[in-house]
This record gives sequence, C-alpha cells and structure tokens, in this order.
Amino acid sequence: MTKVRWGILSTADIGMEKVTPAIQAAENCDVVAIASRRQESAAAAAARLGIPTAYGSYEELLADENVDAVYIPLPNDMHAEWTMKAAAAGKHILCEKPLAMNAAQAEEMAAACEEAGVKLAEAFMYRLHPIWLEAVRLVRSGVVGDVQAVQSWFSFHNDDPRNIRNRVENGGGAIMDIGCYNINASRMLFDAEPERIKATVRRDPTMGIDTLTSAILAFPGGRQASFTCTTRGEDYQSVNIIGTTGRIDMDIPFNIPVDRETKIHVVSGGTPPEDPAVETLIFPVANQYTIQAEVFAQAVVDDTPVAVPISDAINNMKVIDEILATPED
Repeated sequence: MTKVRWGILSTADIGMEKVTPAIQAAENCDVVAIASRRQESAAAAAARLGIPTAYGSYEELLADENVDAVYIPLPNDMHAEWTMKAAAAGKHILCEKPLAMNAAQAEEMAAACEEAGVKLAEAFMYRLHPIWLEAVRLVRSGVVGDVQAVQSWFSFHNDDPRNIRNRVENGGGAIMDIGCYNINASRMLFDAEPERIKATVRRDPTMGIDTLTSAILAFPGGRQASFTCTTRGEDYQSVNIIGTTGRIDMDIPFNIPVDRETKIHVVSGGTPPEDPAVETLIFPVANQYTIQAEVFAQAVVDDTPVAVPISDAINNMKVIDEILATPED
C-alpha cells in the first residue's frame, strides 16, 4: 500500500494527544516529521510519539522532500499563513477547524492551494464517523419524514485568560472553537446554506471573546436550525434532528469517544408518558481522527477530491462572520 508521509506543524495539545497518534494508526499514513518553534520542544514531541525527525522551525519541515502532507493544529490566526506556505512548498494540507479567521481569508487559502495543485481539507473529523454517515443517510432516506429543525448544544468551561481559546487575537471564543460544529452540522444535515441568521452574543468584558452565543439559522423551505454554544458552561453536547414523522437523537455527537460504542436513537410516536417507538443504533468503536487521516491520504494517493470540498469551509466561515458581527445585547 502506498503511504502518505506526514509532517506535523506544531506540538499543540490537540495534535499530540489525539490527531497525530490517530494519523500514525492509519494504514495508509506514516508520520515522518514534527516541527516546533523550538528544537527542544520538537525533539521531545518526536521522542514521545516515536517520530523519526524533529525540526526547530516550521520552514525546515516544509523544506523536507520526504514530507507529502502536513497537519496544521496551530492557533486559528496562524492557519492562513502556514497553509499558504505549505501550499507553496507543494505539501497537501489538513488544517484544523475553523479553517481561517474569516471567510475572505479562507478564500485566499483555497485559491493558493488550487494554484499550487495541492489538496486542502478542514479537519472536521466528526463528519466521517460512522454515526454521522448513518445520521445523514437516515435524513436523506426520509425515515423521520421531512426534517423541519435541527437543535444542538455544545459547551465546556474554560475561563483561563492565558489559553488561546480565550484570546481574540488568536481567533478565540465560543463560536470559533465549538459553535463552528453546530453550524457545520446544521448545514450538512439540510444540505443547504442559511438564508437568514439571527444571533445573540455575550462577550467577556475583559477578554473580548464571545462566551455564550445562540443563533437561529433559517434555511430554504422554512426549515430552521437553532443552537447554543458556551465556554462558560458544563461539559455537554447534543444534536436533535426533528422531522415530520420522527426524530433522531445523537449521543456525544462531536467529541465522539474513541474507546466505546456510540449510539443514535431514531424515535417516533412522541415522548413519555407516550410510548414512542425507539430504535437504538449501536456502532462499534471507531476513531474519527484515524478515519479522517485515511480518507484524506487516499484522496492524495488517488488524486481524487477530498471528502468535503473546501467550499464548505468557506461557507461555514461566512456564517461565523455574520454571527460574530452581531452586537452584544
């Protein structure tokens, strides 16, 4: 089997803890290098994960002819710069979500990659997990009738001012960090773009980031998605898909566990004390990060389009831009 040789552009926690080990587990992938802004950090990361080459700068890694593709888990404000530098170096790119700081920047990144002839994908790993492939299939099949609404929630608690998720200059805030999932899932399920957006935003008076945001997205045909995301709440996430004849409830829809079975529930006939018909679909253990790496690598090997076109990332950023432009109440 042909393997794609990966370089990891940063020793960020998401890469070290989740994504890089998952790429290493993919059958068609080989992680050959990792870079940090300090040689000592890169060397420590390489030793920890068993990566053969460590670089003390991102430029050195991009100059490595043994690297075919890079994974970029850098802060949001660095995505555009290093995606375009990677493209210029001829590397294919898997970039963490959200793709950019705004839609205009995302369009520049996409154009640079197209001009360079390299593939660019946004790392929305959840979309490729079996529970989501099945949920989308069920929606398209009409098993719950015509879907009228999607309701979702995503929250966790982080008020550390030193954390990049709480710094405006790094692209922090609830919408950029987690609300992007709510938006992405709604657009995917409706297979459409919202026509109108209404949002309410609460911002931290010192940090300036949004910490509690709710929005209603109006889709063609009168369909609606509503969601709340917050970085000042208890850890919780949910997605409920409501159709004319039933609904689909998803357990842990975004940070899907990689060490246990996962479930979705197809329900019709109301809610207790009624006696609804409930079909629980159970899926075996799967690592969405490994699936993401395998799917991206296969597109590189076969020279086929990536699983989700980069236009989707641009359109997601357009919704984010509009919501973040909402003045605080």
